[in-house]
Amino acid sequence: MRWMLLLFIGLSLHATADLQYSLKPRQIAQDTWLLEGSTDNFARDNGGNIVNTAFIVTERGVVVIDTGPSKRYGEAMRLAIAGVTDKPVIEVLLTHHHPDHVLGNQAFGDVPIGALAGTTELLQKQGDAMAENMYRLVGDWMRGTEVVLPTRTLTPGVKSFGNHDLRLLGLGGHTGADLAILDQQTGVLFAGDLVFYKRALTTPNSPGLSVWLADIATLQGLPWTMIVPGHGPVASDPLPFVQMRDYLGWLDQLMRDGAANGSDMAEMIRSPIPERFAGISLSRYELIRSVSHLYPRYERARMTRVDSSATP
Repeated sequence: MRWMLLLFIGLSLHATADLQYSLKPRQIAQDTWLLEGSTDNFARDNGGNIVNTAFIVTERGVVVIDTGPSKRYGEAMRLAIAGVTDKPVIEVLLTHHHPDHVLGNQAFGDVPIGALAGTTELLQKQGDAMAENMYRLVGDWMRGTEVVLPTRTLTPGVKSFGNHDLRLLGLGGHTGADLAILDQQTGVLFAGDLVFYKRALTTPNSPGLSVWLADIATLQGLPWTMIVPGHGPVASDPLPFVQMRDYLGWLDQLMRDGAANGSDMAEMIRSPIPERFAGISLSRYELIRSVSHLYPRYERARMTRVDSSATP
């Protein structure tokens, strides 16, 4: 029996050793480092590492932007930061409440974790269910992960960290509570999931595509030099904004037309995707999800009111 126990322990240790995030910080601007995820979907072979996280090494210490999809990711992120600088982490800024951006919070429990009030509220309501779903999607990568709520409420304005002044913007097109961050020293814009680039956008909490389009106009009007999307490669040109406006506009018109024509949801999810979006990953998958999330609103908007008090 002892050899069986030793074999089991050995296999368990081997399995645990395989669950290692290979986080390689890449410097994208002065004092600014990116940890770039893939544009794939959540899967057991990527541990949910489909997100862009980042950190800025300021005079006062390290500011972290989003903590990733699991406790294990957050721990790997702290190791990656330590490989770049010996300055302490002094604050975490969360762009929104979705699990791939916040479930690494446990690894940063010794520092303030800041978020918009709406982000904290949404995470409090949805966090446990999202964590359970992540476990179903990526398995043991999530082991030991628990929801840790933000400890500091952020408000729009400029927040200074020594030699880096960060402009915080409170927007809402993606989830209703979306933080964008512009570093006024470097011009790097951390757009969170308000911007997806070369990867189809997700809509589970969106208050509406018109709100999102307005947010894109706000972000594009900022004095940015580089865009860090929540998902997809960084860019120093406006192409991410161009793609977002085009995709949001197409999706909005598609559902408007479908509702006007009386199309049902099954017809909508089979809609052809324009060739110009062929290079955007997961377009069909996310179209199906977006139709399920948003199309009922478009159908309701087309319904004719029946006023029972009207005279025949």
